[in-house]
Amino acid sequence: MMENWQHIYSAFNPVAFKIFALSVHWYGLMYVSALLGVYAFARWLAAKDGYPFTKEDVDNYFFWAEVGVILGARLGYILFYDTHTAWYIMHPWQIFNPFMDGTFVGIRGFSYHGGLLGFLLASYLWCKKNKKSFWLLMDLTAVSAGVGYTFGRIGNFLNQELVGRPTDSPFGIWVGATLRHPSQLYEAFFEGVVVFAILYSIRLKKTFDGQLAMVYGILYGLLRAFCEFFREPDPQIGYLLGSWLTMGMLLSFMTAVVSAVGYAYIRSKK
Repeated sequence: MMENWQHIYSAFNPVAFKIFALSVHWYGLMYVSALLGVYAFARWLAAKDGYPFTKEDVDNYFFWAEVGVILGARLGYILFYDTHTAWYIMHPWQIFNPFMDGTFVGIRGFSYHGGLLGFLLASYLWCKKNKKSFWLLMDLTAVSAGVGYTFGRIGNFLNQELVGRPTDSPFGIWVGATLRHPSQLYEAFFEGVVVFAILYSIRLKKTFDGQLAMVYGILYGLLRAFCEFFREPDPQIGYLLGSWLTMGMLLSFMTAVVSAVGYAYIRSKK
Protein backbone atom coordinates (compact mmCIF):
# COMPACT_ATOMS: atom_id res chain seq x y z
CA MET A 1 0.00 0.00 0.00
CA MET A 2 2.71 2.48 1.02
CA GLU A 3 4.80 1.39 -1.96
CA ASN A 4 1.98 2.41 -4.30
CA TRP A 5 1.63 5.71 -2.48
CA GLN A 6 5.31 6.54 -2.72
CA HIS A 7 5.27 5.97 -6.48
CA ILE A 8 1.98 7.75 -7.13
CA TYR A 9 3.52 10.31 -9.47
CA SER A 10 4.95 7.68 -11.78
CA ALA A 11 1.49 6.14 -12.21
CA PHE A 12 -0.52 9.37 -12.24
CA ASN A 13 -1.62 11.12 -15.42
CA PRO A 14 -1.88 14.89 -14.82
CA VAL A 15 -4.27 15.11 -17.79
CA ALA A 16 -7.82 14.34 -16.65
CA PHE A 17 -9.30 14.13 -20.15
CA LYS A 18 -9.05 15.62 -23.62
CA ILE A 19 -11.52 17.59 -25.68
CA PHE A 20 -10.27 17.06 -29.22
CA ALA A 21 -6.71 18.45 -29.11
CA LEU A 22 -7.24 20.32 -25.81
CA SER A 23 -5.84 18.61 -22.71
CA VAL A 24 -7.72 19.33 -19.49
CA HIS A 25 -5.42 18.88 -16.49
CA TRP A 26 -6.41 17.88 -12.98
CA TYR A 27 -4.59 21.00 -11.84
CA GLY A 28 -6.98 23.22 -13.74
CA LEU A 29 -10.00 21.28 -12.53
CA MET A 30 -8.88 21.72 -8.92
CA TYR A 31 -8.55 25.46 -9.34
CA VAL A 32 -11.95 25.73 -10.98
CA SER A 33 -13.32 23.70 -8.07
CA ALA A 34 -11.60 26.10 -5.66
CA LEU A 35 -13.21 29.17 -7.24
CA LEU A 36 -16.64 27.64 -7.51
CA GLY A 37 -16.39 26.16 -4.02
CA VAL A 38 -15.62 29.50 -2.36
CA TYR A 39 -18.29 31.25 -4.41
CA ALA A 40 -21.03 28.71 -3.63
CA PHE A 41 -20.13 28.46 0.05
CA ALA A 42 -19.99 32.24 0.52
CA ARG A 43 -23.46 32.62 -1.01
CA TRP A 44 -24.80 29.84 1.21
CA LEU A 45 -23.18 31.16 4.39
CA ALA A 46 -24.31 34.74 3.74
CA ALA A 47 -27.92 33.55 3.61
CA LYS A 48 -27.60 31.05 6.48
CA ASP A 49 -25.98 33.45 8.97
CA GLY A 50 -27.95 36.53 7.94
CA TYR A 51 -25.15 38.61 6.45
CA PRO A 52 -26.47 41.81 4.86
CA PHE A 53 -25.23 40.73 1.43
CA THR A 54 -27.66 39.60 -1.25
CA LYS A 55 -26.81 36.91 -3.79
CA GLU A 56 -26.39 39.71 -6.32
CA ASP A 57 -23.90 41.40 -3.97
CA VAL A 58 -21.87 38.22 -3.70
CA ASP A 59 -21.96 37.73 -7.47
CA ASN A 60 -20.70 41.23 -8.13
CA TYR A 61 -18.12 41.14 -5.37
CA PHE A 62 -16.75 37.78 -6.50
CA PHE A 63 -15.61 39.31 -9.80
CA TRP A 64 -13.81 42.14 -8.01
CA ALA A 65 -12.17 39.72 -5.59
CA GLU A 66 -10.89 37.42 -8.32
CA VAL A 67 -9.39 40.30 -10.29
CA GLY A 68 -7.68 41.51 -7.11
CA VAL A 69 -6.36 38.04 -6.30
CA ILE A 70 -4.96 37.42 -9.79
CA LEU A 71 -3.31 40.83 -10.13
CA GLY A 72 -1.96 40.76 -6.58
CA ALA A 73 -0.69 37.19 -6.82
CA ARG A 74 1.22 37.86 -10.02
CA LEU A 75 2.67 41.18 -8.86
CA GLY A 76 3.48 39.67 -5.47
CA TYR A 77 5.46 36.87 -7.10
CA ILE A 78 7.48 39.37 -9.10
CA LEU A 79 8.22 41.47 -6.02
CA PHE A 80 8.81 38.67 -3.50
CA TYR A 81 10.14 35.70 -5.47
CA ASP A 82 11.24 36.57 -9.01
CA THR A 83 14.91 37.31 -9.59
CA HIS A 84 14.11 39.67 -12.50
CA THR A 85 12.04 42.21 -10.56
CA ALA A 86 13.87 45.23 -11.97
CA TRP A 87 13.41 43.95 -15.54
CA TYR A 88 9.66 43.57 -15.04
CA ILE A 89 9.46 47.07 -13.57
CA MET A 90 11.09 48.38 -16.75
CA HIS A 91 8.89 46.13 -18.95
CA PRO A 92 5.52 46.01 -17.14
CA TRP A 93 3.68 44.78 -20.26
CA GLN A 94 5.58 41.49 -19.89
CA ILE A 95 4.07 40.73 -16.46
CA PHE A 96 1.05 38.99 -17.96
CA ASN A 97 2.63 37.92 -21.26
CA PRO A 98 1.91 34.16 -21.67
CA PHE A 99 4.37 33.78 -24.57
CA MET A 100 8.11 33.14 -24.43
CA ASP A 101 10.09 33.38 -27.65
CA GLY A 102 6.83 33.04 -29.58
CA THR A 103 5.78 29.89 -27.71
CA PHE A 104 2.73 29.81 -25.44
CA VAL A 105 3.92 28.80 -21.97
CA GLY A 106 1.18 30.35 -19.83
CA ILE A 107 1.66 32.81 -16.98
CA ARG A 108 4.00 31.30 -14.41
CA GLY A 109 4.58 32.45 -10.87
CA PHE A 110 1.93 33.52 -8.35
CA SER A 111 2.26 34.44 -4.69
CA TYR A 112 -0.40 33.71 -2.08
CA HIS A 113 0.63 36.70 0.03
CA GLY A 114 0.54 38.99 -2.99
CA GLY A 115 -2.89 37.61 -3.84
CA LEU A 116 -4.00 38.35 -0.29
CA LEU A 117 -2.94 41.99 -0.60
CA GLY A 118 -4.69 42.32 -3.97
CA PHE A 119 -7.79 40.70 -2.52
CA LEU A 120 -7.87 43.12 0.43
CA LEU A 121 -7.49 46.16 -1.83
CA ALA A 122 -10.20 44.97 -4.24
CA SER A 123 -12.51 44.19 -1.32
CA TYR A 124 -11.98 47.61 0.22
CA LEU A 125 -12.70 49.38 -3.08
CA TRP A 126 -15.85 47.27 -3.62
CA CYS A 127 -17.11 48.11 -0.14
CA LYS A 128 -16.46 51.82 -0.64
CA LYS A 129 -18.26 51.76 -3.97
CA ASN A 130 -21.26 49.83 -2.67
CA LYS A 131 -21.33 51.30 0.86
CA LYS A 132 -20.91 47.94 2.58
CA SER A 133 -19.11 47.00 5.80
CA PHE A 134 -15.55 46.00 4.92
CA TRP A 135 -14.85 44.05 8.11
CA LEU A 136 -18.16 42.20 7.96
CA LEU A 137 -17.36 41.15 4.42
CA MET A 138 -13.89 40.04 5.49
CA ASP A 139 -15.43 37.80 8.16
CA LEU A 140 -17.60 36.13 5.53
CA THR A 141 -14.68 35.55 3.18
CA ALA A 142 -12.38 34.38 5.99
CA VAL A 143 -14.70 31.49 6.80
CA SER A 144 -15.17 30.66 3.12
CA ALA A 145 -11.50 30.85 2.10
CA GLY A 146 -10.53 27.45 3.47
CA VAL A 147 -12.84 25.71 1.01
CA GLY A 148 -10.98 27.05 -1.99
CA TYR A 149 -7.54 26.83 -0.41
CA THR A 150 -7.88 23.10 0.13
CA PHE A 151 -8.70 22.45 -3.52
CA GLY A 152 -5.89 24.76 -4.61
CA ARG A 153 -3.18 22.92 -2.69
CA ILE A 154 -4.48 19.56 -3.90
CA GLY A 155 -4.11 21.02 -7.39
CA ASN A 156 -0.47 21.84 -6.62
CA PHE A 157 0.05 18.24 -5.51
CA LEU A 158 -1.51 16.78 -8.64
CA ASN A 159 0.56 19.13 -10.78
CA GLN A 160 3.73 17.95 -9.03
CA GLU A 161 4.77 21.49 -8.08
CA LEU A 162 5.76 23.25 -4.84
CA VAL A 163 7.25 19.95 -3.73
CA GLY A 164 8.41 19.06 -0.23
CA ARG A 165 11.86 18.70 1.24
CA PRO A 166 13.70 15.37 1.08
CA THR A 167 12.65 12.83 3.71
CA ASP A 168 13.01 9.20 4.70
CA SER A 169 9.45 9.09 6.05
CA PRO A 170 7.18 6.30 4.77
CA PHE A 171 4.70 9.05 3.90
CA GLY A 172 7.14 10.55 1.42
CA ILE A 173 6.62 10.27 -2.33
CA TRP A 174 9.19 9.89 -5.07
CA VAL A 175 9.70 13.07 -7.06
CA GLY A 176 12.25 12.09 -9.66
CA ALA A 177 15.01 10.28 -7.78
CA THR A 178 14.26 11.92 -4.41
CA LEU A 179 11.80 10.88 -1.72
CA ARG A 180 10.02 14.06 -0.58
CA HIS A 181 7.36 15.21 1.86
CA PRO A 182 3.93 15.66 0.22
CA SER A 183 3.98 19.19 1.65
CA GLN A 184 1.17 20.37 -0.63
CA LEU A 185 -1.18 17.96 1.17
CA TYR A 186 0.10 19.10 4.56
CA GLU A 187 -0.83 22.63 3.54
CA ALA A 188 -4.21 21.56 2.19
CA PHE A 189 -5.00 19.98 5.55
CA PHE A 190 -3.57 22.51 8.01
CA GLU A 191 -4.03 25.79 6.13
CA GLY A 192 -7.26 24.68 4.45
CA VAL A 193 -9.25 22.10 6.41
CA VAL A 194 -8.06 22.97 9.93
CA VAL A 195 -8.38 26.75 9.49
CA PHE A 196 -11.83 26.32 7.93
CA ALA A 197 -13.02 24.00 10.72
CA ILE A 198 -11.91 26.40 13.46
CA LEU A 199 -13.41 29.50 11.86
CA TYR A 200 -16.66 27.78 10.99
CA SER A 201 -17.06 26.50 14.54
CA ILE A 202 -16.47 29.91 16.18
CA ARG A 203 -18.16 32.14 13.60
CA LEU A 204 -21.34 32.67 15.64
CA LYS A 205 -19.39 33.49 18.79
CA LYS A 206 -17.52 36.50 17.45
CA THR A 207 -17.82 39.74 19.42
CA PHE A 208 -16.85 42.29 16.78
CA ASP A 209 -16.72 42.60 12.98
CA GLY A 210 -13.31 41.75 11.64
CA GLN A 211 -12.57 39.23 14.37
CA LEU A 212 -12.84 36.19 12.11
CA ALA A 213 -10.69 37.85 9.45
CA MET A 214 -7.91 38.56 11.95
CA VAL A 215 -8.13 35.06 13.41
CA TYR A 216 -7.80 33.71 9.87
CA GLY A 217 -4.65 35.75 9.33
CA ILE A 218 -3.13 34.53 12.60
CA LEU A 219 -4.00 30.87 12.00
CA TYR A 220 -2.96 30.87 8.37
CA GLY A 221 0.30 32.67 9.08
CA LEU A 222 1.35 30.31 11.87
CA LEU A 223 0.27 27.10 10.13
CA ARG A 224 1.82 28.14 6.81
CA ALA A 225 5.08 28.92 8.62
CA PHE A 226 4.94 25.47 10.21
CA CYS A 227 4.31 23.76 6.86
CA GLU A 228 7.25 25.64 5.34
CA PHE A 229 9.53 23.38 7.38
CA PHE A 230 8.42 20.53 5.10
CA ARG A 231 8.34 22.47 1.83
CA GLU A 232 11.31 22.89 -0.50
CA PRO A 233 12.26 26.57 -0.71
CA ASP A 234 11.95 28.31 -4.05
CA PRO A 235 15.11 27.35 -5.99
CA GLN A 236 15.80 30.87 -7.23
CA ILE A 237 15.88 32.18 -3.63
CA GLY A 238 16.76 29.26 -1.39
CA TYR A 239 17.00 29.84 2.35
CA LEU A 240 17.11 33.37 3.72
CA LEU A 241 18.74 32.32 6.98
CA GLY A 242 20.60 29.12 7.79
CA SER A 243 18.76 26.08 6.49
CA TRP A 244 15.31 26.86 7.81
CA LEU A 245 14.00 30.38 7.06
CA THR A 246 12.29 30.69 3.67
CA MET A 247 10.58 33.62 2.00
CA GLY A 248 7.20 31.94 2.46
CA MET A 249 7.90 31.49 6.16
CA LEU A 250 8.97 35.12 6.59
CA LEU A 251 5.88 36.45 4.81
CA SER A 252 3.66 34.11 6.84
CA PHE A 253 5.16 35.26 10.16
CA MET A 254 4.54 38.84 9.06
CA THR A 255 0.93 37.95 8.18
CA ALA A 256 0.39 36.45 11.64
CA VAL A 257 1.95 39.44 13.42
CA VAL A 258 0.02 42.03 11.40
CA SER A 259 -3.20 40.09 11.98
CA ALA A 260 -2.56 39.90 15.73
CA VAL A 261 -1.95 43.65 15.88
CA GLY A 262 -5.05 44.21 13.74
CA TYR A 263 -7.09 42.01 16.08
CA ALA A 264 -6.06 44.06 19.11
CA TYR A 265 -6.63 47.38 17.31
CA ILE A 266 -10.09 46.55 15.93
CA ARG A 267 -11.18 45.06 19.24
CA SER A 268 -10.13 48.21 21.10
CA LYS A 269 -12.11 50.36 18.66
CA LYS A 270 -15.25 48.20 18.89
